[in-house]
Order: sequence, then structure tokens, then C-alpha cells
Amino acid sequence: MKILCTICARGGSKGVKNKNIKLLNNKPLIGYTIEQAKSSKLFEHIVISTDSEQIAEIAQEFGAEYFFKRDKELSNDKAGKLDVIRDAFIRSEKHFNIKFDYLIDLDATAPLRNIEDILNSFQQFIKDKNDNLITAMPSRRSPYFNLVEIIDDKVQVSKKLDKSIVRRQDSPKTYDMNASIYIWKKETILNQDTIFLDNTGLYIMPEERSIDIDTELDFKFVEFIMRNNIDVKK
Repeated sequence: MKILCTICARGGSKGVKNKNIKLLNNKPLIGYTIEQAKSSKLFEHIVISTDSEQIAEIAQEFGAEYFFKRDKELSNDKAGKLDVIRDAFIRSEKHFNIKFDYLIDLDATAPLRNIEDILNSFQQFIKDKNDNLITAMPSRRSPYFNLVEIIDDKVQVSKKLDKSIVRRQDSPKTYDMNASIYIWKKETILNQDTIFLDNTGLYIMPEERSIDIDTELDFKFVEFIMRNNIDVKK
């Protein structure tokens, strides 16, 4: 099996300035994900997709490969992640002259995942013969119980059931995508424009390994977890 790893990290982050290379406990944020990818020993090639030469330089110092600068139209706020991943896959096949079977994309903003998450999610993906796979954690709030919307000027629960629910534990199980790991078959990444397919797999991670850094508060929270040696490996 030939598996490509991509790490997509643009320079224009809004919530946290220079997020992908900001020091997190004296290490650039992107460094954690590159080190995890290398330690998994799944990949011959770990490719960075970025529009930032500074990100590219730091990524290479940690052992990732950089051979193209991401196009401007794939680097703005409106660009979809799927298009960015597909672009990196196509470029990598051409650059390395390799026909990859699978692609695993690791988000640079999810440093608390561990190596076992990468290995076990791929093992599950192969076992279940999925076309693609996403990762998530059990959601704290439920659209059937305590997530609400305003519809026709009325506040109401987001999803109604025939029977009223009085405890969150009685509502259908729901999950929050944690933007940590995405896995694709080659034909799926090349031919599909949505991540939600009939044969999409779901790998469940615990909340303590599922923080996706999007704000300064997220960054400080992850920093707190790391500095206090809070165990996120269980």
C-alpha cells in the first residue's frame, strides 16, 4: 500500500495570527503533526500544502516535504479543504511519479491526537472498507435536546423527535467533527466533492485529544494541557 500524508497549512489564519507556526510550548504548532506523521511510519512522503514560505521552511526543518506553493485561489477564506487536499494529492503523484492508493490528511491545528489515533483510524478504515473516513468526538450538546434555533421568531430545539426528551442521555448519539484526521481512497478524493458519502467511516476520539485550535482560547487551553502533563493518551 502506498499512502500519502498531506498537511495543509495556509499563512492567513484569522483566529490566531500565524497559528500554524506559533510556538506551543517552545515548538511550532505544525511541528507536532509532522512528528506524529513521521512516528507512525505509515508514510514515505509527508507533503506540506501552503502559501507561506515561512511555514514551508519550518515544516521542512521538521522533516516534511515542500515542492509547490499553493495557488492563491486555494489559499483564501472561501477555499474548501477538500479542494486543497485534492490539489496536493494530484501534485504529489506527478512530482514523485507514484500512484498512491490512499491519502491521509492530518490537520496541523490538532496537536493532541496521538500516533495510535493515526494507526487505529487507518486500520478501521481498511477493515470496514470505507471510501473515506473522518474523526470526531462525542458531542457535549445535542440537537435533539439542548441545541436550539430561532425559526419563525420562535426558539426551538434544532431537531425534534416524535417523543419529547427530558434527559440528554436519552437523545440519539451525536458527534462533533474534530478536524483531526481525514482518510481517502484515491478514487474517492479524485471524484467526490463532499466528505459525507454512503460509505464514510467515523473514528471516535476522546474529547481530550479532539481540540481543534481555532481561537486564542483554544491555543491557551492546549498549552495548559501540555504544560501540566495532562494525560491525553488513554
